Amino acid sequence: MNKIEQLLQQHCPNGVEWKTLGEVAELKRGTSITKKTTTEGKYPVVSGGQQPAYYIDQYNRSGETITIAGSGAYAGFVMYWNEPIFVSDAFSIKADVTRVLLRYIYHFLLNIQNKIHELKTGGGVPHVYAKDVACFPIPLPPLAVQEEIVRILDTFTTLEAELELRKKQYEYYRDSLLTMKITVETYTLKDLFDTRNGYTPSTSNPDFWENGTIPWFVMEDIRENGRILSESKQHITNKAVKKSGLFPANSIIVATSATIGEHALITTDFLCNQRFTCLSPKAEYKNKIDIKYIFYYAFKLDEFCKNNTTKSSFSSVDMSKFYDFEFPLPPLSEQKRIADILDKFDTLTASISEGLPKEIALRKKQYEYYREKLLSFPKMKEKTS
Repeated sequence: MNKIEQLLQQHCPNGVEWKTLGEVAELKRGTSITKKTTTEGKYPVVSGGQQPAYYIDQYNRSGETITIAGSGAYAGFVMYWNEPIFVSDAFSIKADVTRVLLRYIYHFLLNIQNKIHELKTGGGVPHVYAKDVACFPIPLPPLAVQEEIVRILDTFTTLEAELELRKKQYEYYRDSLLTMKITVETYTLKDLFDTRNGYTPSTSNPDFWENGTIPWFVMEDIRENGRILSESKQHITNKAVKKSGLFPANSIIVATSATIGEHALITTDFLCNQRFTCLSPKAEYKNKIDIKYIFYYAFKLDEFCKNNTTKSSFSSVDMSKFYDFEFPLPPLSEQKRIADILDKFDTLTASISEGLPKEIALRKKQYEYYREKLLSFPKMKEKTS
């Protein structure tokens, strides 16, 4: 029996009391303001988004506070604060600390985040109202049980935050290394690479797929196995290969439609689906390019792709701009030096460019699993006469 089970058995063997959120906490509307009518300062203004709208010189809430966005695309979004803030187009939640911990309420609200979003009403600008959130029933185990639940769940959120910080530190270090401090020659993507689009052989023709040995890459390969790949989940046969042949080893594939802004280095001859554009170094530049340097610089290309899409019903990169993307090419020895440093840093941080997203996703799943389990309580049995 774990500690929580022991505490429940000790304090509430007949089940846990449930109350509406409004019975154990104060839900209070914010104060409407505009940026023009305020003075810039250090206090975050909590409005309808997922981040502070701006910062001003006054606050209307202090200490521990939960906020829920009141309107807009992110209406219903839950945030926790432990600093002075100004609640504007949102509402705040303060706990009756004799009955419930605010941090416990926060984890509970995260557990029903989707249900809160479903409260949205209104046409053009959706709203979520405090009176509706106040009606949610919340289990109220003894404070000792709440404290243990918060301790466990905070451990997961702290670890996830640390992993995200490590990822940002790595990305900052990588981008700093790839920012040239001296003047070097730059080349456009179309100068350096032969480009071809991937394709999907007909899935209705078994001759293209059965007993295939040629790697055929899709986005799932990157998501599940990282960004430097020599093997794929799916394979095709020689009969599926067009006259133009396979894409050569040591090419970069870049997602230019659907899930835009992902790339991988493929170290074997291969093909890929039509979501990718393949970049293969031109013969005249093969001795001037370190492919691992290009691989790392392609993270900048990813961001460029995300910021340069066509306006249509199907998301895709503006290819005219894509081909004009510029790569700075320092001397080959410098390219290798930069790539070697990033390789070592990558290894030092447990293959951060591949492993961290997986680790973060795993911790998030674990947190959500335990949150749901820990916040599932039987209701107190009603006494019978």
